[in-house]
Amino acid sequence: MQLTSTDLNTLCETAIEAAQKAGSLISEYSTKDVAVNNKEAADSLASQVVTEVDVKAQNTILEVLSLSISEYDLALLTEESVDDKSRFAKDYFWCIDPMDGTLAFTEKTPGYAVSIALVSKSGEPVIGVVFDPTTQLLYHAIKNQGAFKNNKSWQPDLQLEGKRTFTLHIDRTFLRYEPFDEFIFALEEKLQELNFNKLQLQKKAGAVLNAIWTLEQAPGCYFKLPKPTPGGGSLWDFAATACIFNETGAPASSFDGTALDLNRSDSTFMNHRGVLYAGNAEIADTIRAVLKTLL
Repeated sequence: MQLTSTDLNTLCETAIEAAQKAGSLISEYSTKDVAVNNKEAADSLASQVVTEVDVKAQNTILEVLSLSISEYDLALLTEESVDDKSRFAKDYFWCIDPMDGTLAFTEKTPGYAVSIALVSKSGEPVIGVVFDPTTQLLYHAIKNQGAFKNNKSWQPDLQLEGKRTFTLHIDRTFLRYEPFDEFIFALEEKLQELNFNKLQLQKKAGAVLNAIWTLEQAPGCYFKLPKPTPGGGSLWDFAATACIFNETGAPASSFDGTALDLNRSDSTFMNHRGVLYAGNAEIADTIRAVLKTLL
């Protein structure tokens, strides 16, 4: 079944309702003591941490989306449930992270968000919704309809001209990257060639807000290197923001520049190709070039 523009608008409104309801629930718990548990995941602490709020937020989202799943014959992939592989049989699937950035949430710092996407069987994101409970900011996009911030058309300023500060959004695990210091030195040299005189690091957020802040705080970038072991974020960490990036014209790709593999057949992890988000193609090429010399 091919969804029409009207279908996509209806489904996006439903996803926005679900994201905001989950965000309200998360906000209710943001100042409370919450039990933190570990789950089987990749090798980073951020991927292993889970709370009762993650599960409650997921349940809230599914309550809102349940009718759309049956009405439009959609599959479902969500972080806190087992992948039933239905995403390979249906034409589209909801791809949900009920609370990305759980580690930031447990530390009571900004950096967590609700992320809901609708992805085609081919792996193309056609709806992306992100809600930040801390700021109450809503971001969404629909394929070929543009990107929106708080329901108003949004085109972030992605130009390099006149900008002097570059923001590198990273996961905390990258701080343990063996040639980290070499990378920072090489990047600063390259940025000077582009007339940047300051490099600042942002390392507190989850993948979803790392991507959104790459647009909000442009120029900058966010990436996950390819690696042989499971990890590198999961499909639900990138599906919604990829749609938003696509609609702003900013590059969101695998590390090698190919399209993001958002319906990976053998895993939900993204380690096989990595991820690279940037404000524009020139920045993406610069980051790729610097890191390739160190890999």
